[in-house]
Amino acid sequence: MSELDNTDRIVALIDKPKKMPSLKIAMIPLVAMAFFLFIGIFILESEPQIPVLLSAIVSGIVAVYLGYSWKEIERGITAGVALSIQALLILIVLGTLIATWLASGIVPTMIYYGLDILSPQWFLPLAVVITSGVALTAGNAWAAAGTIGIAVMGVGIILGYNPAMVAGAVISGAYFGDKISPLSETTNMASGILGVELLEHIRYMLYTTIPSWVLTVILFLILGMFYGGNAENVAEIADLQAKMDEIFIITPWLILVPITVLGLIAMKVPAIPGLIIGAILGGIVAIAVQGESFKSVFDMMISGFEKETGNAIIDELLNNGGIESMMPTVALVMLAMSLGGILELSGVLATIVRSLQRFARSTGSLIATTVGSSIAANVIACDQYLSILLPGRMYVKAYEEQGLQMKCLSRTIEDAGTMTSPLVPWNTCGAFMATTLGVATIEYAPFVFISFLSPIIAIIYGYTGFKIARVKTAT
Repeated sequence: MSELDNTDRIVALIDKPKKMPSLKIAMIPLVAMAFFLFIGIFILESEPQIPVLLSAIVSGIVAVYLGYSWKEIERGITAGVALSIQALLILIVLGTLIATWLASGIVPTMIYYGLDILSPQWFLPLAVVITSGVALTAGNAWAAAGTIGIAVMGVGIILGYNPAMVAGAVISGAYFGDKISPLSETTNMASGILGVELLEHIRYMLYTTIPSWVLTVILFLILGMFYGGNAENVAEIADLQAKMDEIFIITPWLILVPITVLGLIAMKVPAIPGLIIGAILGGIVAIAVQGESFKSVFDMMISGFEKETGNAIIDELLNNGGIESMMPTVALVMLAMSLGGILELSGVLATIVRSLQRFARSTGSLIATTVGSSIAANVIACDQYLSILLPGRMYVKAYEEQGLQMKCLSRTIEDAGTMTSPLVPWNTCGAFMATTLGVATIEYAPFVFISFLSPIIAIIYGYTGFKIARVKTAT
């Protein structure tokens, strides 16, 4: 699916005629969602699927009250789920890739050599830097997290780090690289819908993104000084490497497979075909190098790689992957996008965003309101694309009235929409990262520093006027 095709489908959903609810009515689904999620996640300590389903039911009842028929609601649900088809396919393909890369020894090889290269004290900031480079090259945060991110997680766990910290470093780097890559779908989308030239959009984003990234690296450097692996962890590394060397054929040649996949994506091969090629190559290597059978590789691609090694750390790292492991996340994404489709159809999301516009009376408050709207869209609509497109289209006039160039708006919706999407457990990005990295969203969220810093810096710039591009008036 091309960026243009995906954008057109989302715009078609947004532009559908609405029967606009009042703010009081629009708040009913949001209050219900907050209640169900609080009870489900924090009280019952369950997964978010059922709370999201209950929230969708309440939203459907509100839509019926507003005069929408079931067929209209069904079309809204279908349109919402359609937006996530690419994400769902990536999840399924990535499940097969993880399984074959484990069975082939590719991930164990990356962990093996990563333990030689990455010292405990410098590990966290280097994790940010490495993942940033991969995501910048690939133009895709999900591809970066699903390839190098898995290996980085393994190294961090063996070094004795809190997995939530490691996941925070991986996600921080992944979204930095994704945000400023000219290959990124969201970057092209944010600039395209507002008519801002792509490279100009990227250059202008650097004013907020580079400081956020530098501060993120510094914060992880400080964390590494206090929470770096201790002598006991370091002493165990040789034993763990020896165990992996005993189970797998470890050779640097295996690293050619992830290099090939990232190279394909960097050459603008779409993510799904690139990941499929990676999964196939992993399966071939598993058979040719590690001695797996065709049947075992097929079984692993469905149910995941499983091997009992007698070492708890290695078993935790390696028993992963497979299509079945992605199914709870696929269900969550479909339910969340169904909810988002109903909220968009019924005008609830548009009402919330427009109500926020009343606070946008100065440049600072306008940018702060845009940030809030993008974050609200991530939480309510459950999708990164809508957090970019909806505020991006609704605030054009307000930015024109303030005499601001459209690149101010394109930058702000990325600072907030793109960067905060992995912090929401039921958002497609949050669900993907939690499943891929094996850490719950609410656990890693406090450590995704760049996701907090980017919108904060954007707001500071708005109120101070620093690097705020205004329309030049004729003299």
